[in-house]
Amino acid sequence: MAKKSILFVDDEPNILSGLKRMLRAMRDEVEFSFAEGGREALEIMEEKEIHVIVSDMRMPGMDGAALLKTVQEKHPQIIRIMLTGQADDESVWRTVGVVHQFLAKPSDPNTLKEVLLRACALQESMRNSNLKAIVSSLGSLPSLPTVYKKLCDALKDPDCAIADVAKIIGQDMAMSAKVLQLVNSAFFGLFKTIDSPAHAVNLLGLDTIKALVLGVGVFSEITAENHKSFSVATLWSHSVAIAAFAKKIAASETDNKEVIDNSFIAGMIHDIGKLLLFSSVQTQFIEAVETAVKHNMSLVECEQDVFSVNHCDVGGYLIGLWGLPGPVIEAITFHHRLESYPSASFSPAVAVHAADFIYYTLHPQKSVGAPPELNENYLSLAGLDGRLEKWTELCREVAE
Repeated sequence: MAKKSILFVDDEPNILSGLKRMLRAMRDEVEFSFAEGGREALEIMEEKEIHVIVSDMRMPGMDGAALLKTVQEKHPQIIRIMLTGQADDESVWRTVGVVHQFLAKPSDPNTLKEVLLRACALQESMRNSNLKAIVSSLGSLPSLPTVYKKLCDALKDPDCAIADVAKIIGQDMAMSAKVLQLVNSAFFGLFKTIDSPAHAVNLLGLDTIKALVLGVGVFSEITAENHKSFSVATLWSHSVAIAAFAKKIAASETDNKEVIDNSFIAGMIHDIGKLLLFSSVQTQFIEAVETAVKHNMSLVECEQDVFSVNHCDVGGYLIGLWGLPGPVIEAITFHHRLESYPSASFSPAVAVHAADFIYYTLHPQKSVGAPPELNENYLSLAGLDGRLEKWTELCREVAE
């Protein structure tokens, strides 16, 4: 694999000098470029291939938000990371649909290195020539679901109230009904009837509601009729279960709300690549499904044979273009191949990987072909030995 190229952008030369020193040990793996402003950064990108850009937010002239929005439009394949301080909350809202990941400034050296390595691994997947060919064959990619985008826009307003969020959901009666159906399901264990979007938002929180709305929107806006060999309804049911399982697993491992919420979001849309392939290149996708069932092979393996990529690659690519958080993109992309995930630690990718394995352990008859295997070696490297029994019991409680 050729070296990845990372571009750092900051208007303070001493910051760039510090980064050069900090990252010197990575020079054998990564090629670094440095720019003192947005215009210079764009010029560098016209002259050489850049895989990851890390930009400061506050810069004179073109600030980080404007720069990364331009990068998104001109070079959508580049992973976009924003360095931001606590005082930049307003800036974060401006870039919520543009940035793949935010990093605190100043950033811990080890954290920065880990994020960069993960970004390079993800970028390798997103730049796969076979994937680009498949994505091109899909025609126009679906845009971010409308109601979800409205929610994100509303939440950028610091004065946004729960009533405002409920009103947005309520504008789409089908969306409102589906969210209330899900909230009242056993997966949330609320043991009371929730009769309004506002009540649901109050009990579950904005991040969970956003994830539900995103999932509902994805399945309603990427339309596809069922086939005798593949059911969209079954895929939706599976996705809701994985979201609940992944959130439960994450909550048992960490108090970090962001990790827990991202695990839930990733679980809800972890198989969006299947939906996209089924709706756009159905004949070839059904060929992969039927081969998996006939020969008891994994669907990922059969997709690879047919497309030279799989639904994880396609889903991660789409969600990357939509600008969802980096850990969500990573979970979708790597949940069937943790061995390619460069950081051995608990993450949404681990939560979704384990949730998927446990789901098919509890419901083996629902597997399309051979069920996914648990990557015990990765869990061991991540210091998560012996967790499966506990996680399975938690998921069983949710399922029951």
